[in-house]
Amino acid sequence: MDGAMMARRPQHTLWHWATPQAEAILATRDIGAILRFHRGVHGITQTELGKLLGYDKTYISLLELGKRSLEDVGSRRHIAKSLCLPPHVVGVTDPADTDHRAMLQFGESTVRLAEIARQSGHASEAVAELWPLVARLEARMEDGHMEREVLYLLARARVGLGVALGNVLPEERLSTAARWTAKSIALAHYFGDPVFTSYVLRMHGNELRKARLHGAAVDRLQHAAALAPDHEAKAAVLPLLARAAGAIRNQPLFDEAIRETNRLLAETEHTSLFNPYALHEIRLRGLMAIGKTDIAIRLVEQGSPVPTMAVAPQWRVIELITVAQVRLAADDYARAAQSLHTAVDEAVRQRLPHQLQRIVRAARHRLPEIREVADHGLDRIRQEMAA
Repeated sequence: MDGAMMARRPQHTLWHWATPQAEAILATRDIGAILRFHRGVHGITQTELGKLLGYDKTYISLLELGKRSLEDVGSRRHIAKSLCLPPHVVGVTDPADTDHRAMLQFGESTVRLAEIARQSGHASEAVAELWPLVARLEARMEDGHMEREVLYLLARARVGLGVALGNVLPEERLSTAARWTAKSIALAHYFGDPVFTSYVLRMHGNELRKARLHGAAVDRLQHAAALAPDHEAKAAVLPLLARAAGAIRNQPLFDEAIRETNRLLAETEHTSLFNPYALHEIRLRGLMAIGKTDIAIRLVEQGSPVPTMAVAPQWRVIELITVAQVRLAADDYARAAQSLHTAVDEAVRQRLPHQLQRIVRAARHRLPEIREVADHGLDRIRQEMAA
């Protein structure tokens, strides 16, 4: 496409092959329909498209009307390359197309396995797996390949990378994690899938909260909740919204999110986040933030709920720190120290710098020995990251 055509191309056409309309047209394998769609989204004439492809305007017209067909593989491959499409959508199967399909299958497996690794307490391994995949997909996008399946995989991989980074980065670098999840928002809007858009906004909102951008976090999470089309999608958002509401000390919003979460617990399948054990920690932290320390102390004395399913190892660390903070508020230094000692060991083993920083703050004035051990572990992780 020449400079003049590129200059007047609207920004939204960058994602033209990612739209549901494009997906339906590509599924037909109809060369004429594909050419008409390409011209429509780019606002170009048959003459201009002919110039791009090296064909006469009359030939383009005949192709679009279905009065001429392209039977030879070379011409079909030429059109696919010129329009930045995988060859199979114009009926060509060749080694390049096989590589494309293999990349997609490999990418799907990588995203799934990275999520399992992160949930199992191996977030650094998830980062190592996702980073080269994201780089490869972004390079393909920069080359002009905007087909839906590639962009959908890229959006998921970016979110997965951002969330994994949110586990392994210290607080001063958590904005990096939020930037990676943010990169998927523009893509998600073009897919027309409220479940996926809600998912992206939910994960991005939580990374914003961790980066202490609390107002923006609440905004994204409320949007995610509004888009959630069913109980399962809403149940995935509400615990994170309760956390963010507590962080900004918005008691009405916190109380509302907790009430709705409690209601859905009996109606929705439990997940690694949406379960009584994880919600107990979220409730404790929110109560402390909005000044209801006495209720938090009573809940801690009652003990943590028995997990209804396997929870991610990092959740045990998170819960230990929060319980210790409540015990410190109750002047129960001995049991707070016991919880924090265990949390330090686990945070170092799992390489969770953000949780070590929480321990440092909790222990700063009243448990200096624990603060020193946590600081030492944090320094070791930072040195490893710098290397």
